[in-house]
Amino acid sequence: MIDALIQMAALIGCGVLWRFLTPLVVAPATGRQVITSLVYVLFLPALVLDVLWQAPLGVDSARIALLAGAGVAAGLLLSGMVYRLLRTPPALAGALILAAAFPNATYLGLPVLEATLGTWARSVAIQYDLFACTPLLLTVGVLVASRYGTAPAAVNPLKTLLAVPPLWAASLGVVLNIFDVPLPDGLHRWLGMLGGAVVPLMLLALGMGLHWSAMQRSTLILLVPVIVIQLAIMPALVWWLGTGVGLDRAWLVAVVLEAAMPSMVLGVVFCDRYQLDTGAYAMAVTISTLLSFISLPLWFGLLA
Repeated sequence: MIDALIQMAALIGCGVLWRFLTPLVVAPATGRQVITSLVYVLFLPALVLDVLWQAPLGVDSARIALLAGAGVAAGLLLSGMVYRLLRTPPALAGALILAAAFPNATYLGLPVLEATLGTWARSVAIQYDLFACTPLLLTVGVLVASRYGTAPAAVNPLKTLLAVPPLWAASLGVVLNIFDVPLPDGLHRWLGMLGGAVVPLMLLALGMGLHWSAMQRSTLILLVPVIVIQLAIMPALVWWLGTGVGLDRAWLVAVVLEAAMPSMVLGVVFCDRYQLDTGAYAMAVTISTLLSFISLPLWFGLLA
């Protein structure tokens, strides 16, 4: 796992360097937006369709969704209570609650699981995210952001869900899988070619999105609950619950590693839209991502 993380860290580092060097006079924000848009609309849906069309779906899929939902719910409740007790300003509290509850299940989780456990684990990462985390983000997450934000916007959660290309791909993949529709070799190769671009582009965009501009001592102290919840409490809870529901051992390892992922990158979009503290959220992503390169091997060692 260490070797895989080093390789991923090197690619993330390329994204960080892009922020400072800005080659070809392409602004980091512009480059990241283009990359993430391509991944979100084209490459990730292709990967999702290819994987879920062939993945073994059954009771374990429901268990993965249940465990992912439990982890997110625990993160929301714990962080909400902590920042209420600390009387954190609403815009800052909302950003940190989102950072504590929603893991980077696809952008970092997918490459980590694939490199550590093998290609079979890609389906676990995709199911963990698209069967629970993403639907919860676009419903409960939106409600949290609008509750704490200073400029809430009226959003139809169902309409928002229907506008997510990877969810459409997941739905199609599940239907084709259930009805045992064979995947043509030519289509499989084409989807595989598109899906192969997901991991390097994800990691590059992740590096381009990391920065320290909002680093303040008071903010750093408030990030401690986010780090503890995301990197320690959430995976421990999912491990305990996963053992209780009888999840297969190999799948349990993958699910716990997913729960141990740092804060998701896409939360910045919600912070911007609802005028939450974007700088604090970016700091939470940066610090939790860096610390996850220490905590993930520890969790993997415990699970192994």
